[in-house]
Amino acid sequence: MKILISLLIFFSISVSSFSQIDSERIGIAIPAEETEDPKDDPELIIEPVKEEENDIKPDDSDNTVTAPKDTKTEQLPKKEFSMIEKNNLRSSGELFKEQLDRQLKFKEDDEKSNNGSLVNQFLGEYRTTAKAVNIIYRDHQYPDGDMIRVFINKDIVVPSVVLTSGFNGLLLPLDEGINEIDFLALNQGTSGPNTAEFQILDEFGNIIAANQWNLATGVKATITVVKEKESALNLKSQSVGQQEKLKDSTQTNSKKSN
Repeated sequence: MKILISLLIFFSISVSSFSQIDSERIGIAIPAEETEDPKDDPELIIEPVKEEENDIKPDDSDNTVTAPKDTKTEQLPKKEFSMIEKNNLRSSGELFKEQLDRQLKFKEDDEKSNNGSLVNQFLGEYRTTAKAVNIIYRDHQYPDGDMIRVFINKDIVVPSVVLTSGFNGLLLPLDEGINEIDFLALNQGTSGPNTAEFQILDEFGNIIAANQWNLATGVKATITVVKEKESALNLKSQSVGQQEKLKDSTQTNSKKSN
């Protein structure tokens, strides 16, 4: 009995010794590394996004999905389909039409410029001591049938007269003060506006005024002649001059008779 117990003890000791040898040969013990708590390391902490900073706000009423708003896009105009290629070259027909339009426009402007003045003209104020003046007028261009009417202080003195190449006119006694003379163009001749040259002469033949006009039909040219009072000195000098002329003429006649 003692022998059996001692065999069992020996056998169990030998088995345990063999198992310890095998375990030391097969396994390699690796020491574990110590790790820190992630809560203690601020670099490893990932904070959750706050609801206020989130752009998408949940709808508390329901869980429906909201579609994005429609955005308007500008559409370029569609080009019309054409079998002919468009380019910047202009046809000879277009150039000819443009040139013709320019010529017609120039002709129209030229006709307007040759139509004469479309507004009444004031040709000046002249002063004299003469008792009367001689008003003469003529067509200063080629005579083409221009006709005028003459007014003195708004009264018609010549109802109608045709302007010729030679001077025609009238003798006008002057009232003291302003004497207004109007020339009204009754028509336009065959070669353009109503054109005239006029002269105003005193009783001694001295030219007081001279001018020209180019008028459209119905337009007036106006001048004023102011008769001034003669001073005593002027009257005396005129009388002396007339006496000397009369004396000279008498002496001349007496010499001829001798």
